[in-house]
Amino acid sequence: MTKADNMLSILWMLRSGKRMTAKQLADELEIHVRTVYRCIDSLCASGVPIVAESGPNGGYSILSRFADSPLVFDAEEQKGLIHATVFAKEAGYPYSDALARAVDKLKRYANEKQLDLLERHGGGLSVIYPPADGRGQAYLQVLEEAAGQGRTLEMEYDRGKGETSPPRLFDPYGIVFWKGSWYTVGHCGYRGEIRSFRVDRIRGLRETEGRFERPVGFSAKDHLLGNLLPDPSGPAEFETVRIQGKEQVLNELCRHWLFGHALVERRPEEAVFRLERSMLLTHVPCFLMPYSTALQIESELLVRKMTEASARIYAHYEAMLSNHTRRKEDEQ
Repeated sequence: MTKADNMLSILWMLRSGKRMTAKQLADELEIHVRTVYRCIDSLCASGVPIVAESGPNGGYSILSRFADSPLVFDAEEQKGLIHATVFAKEAGYPYSDALARAVDKLKRYANEKQLDLLERHGGGLSVIYPPADGRGQAYLQVLEEAAGQGRTLEMEYDRGKGETSPPRLFDPYGIVFWKGSWYTVGHCGYRGEIRSFRVDRIRGLRETEGRFERPVGFSAKDHLLGNLLPDPSGPAEFETVRIQGKEQVLNELCRHWLFGHALVERRPEEAVFRLERSMLLTHVPCFLMPYSTALQIESELLVRKMTEASARIYAHYEAMLSNHTRRKEDEQ
């Protein structure tokens, strides 16, 4: 048997509540007593509360509170673990391999009927994300470990134009997965403030001897979104935008972060948003363009910007079409 099989067998025997010596365990499993010692050490290292008592009636036992806890997942828990593994792998989660090993253990000790059920559930869910970057996954693992241990890192970062900024000390408070990309949030020694960085732009990470304490109650998720979403209490100007359309189309629109936070009123075929004026001049027209004629918009400013954006697109492709026509005529 493999070491994992031996460890599981020892665990089940000790869960019976009976105290057993290393020799008794070795005889039962037909393995060497030194193998038992190694398996016991590994079980203890993984968190199993095994107690060793010396003397004539001594041996190994497990604390009762652990022995009484369930070690078997029910069908719904197994399905949840399998589906979580699919999400984790596609999203580039740094410990997706560990999740996959956990699923392998489930399958290893499942009977034929259970194994068939696990395989069918595993093949019944698909997730589409941008392909995971192996280097990015390695950086994510370093960042998560450093966040958990409170260890300062030295980071090299690409500012987005192929220009790598000088190495900076960085205290990672957490990692966030948002809109198909991974971010890390923490204190930047270069700027002297809390900042967020895209993990796919990191060009190097090194551990240092520095230590840090994460601020009490700090949320990496809240900080990241707080920097992306406008603050209604701030000095920015806001405008009310009323959009009409089919209910399914408006549902999709309201789920997007750009509109969801700004929703102030909703009816089956109408939604009212309070949007920052600067967003109407930049991001919102581009985002609404794919909806074509499916929306009716009540906002003179937004309709004007949509008209300008449409005119630019029309002019661009009209010029492209003219170039194609001219080349064809030249070829003839």
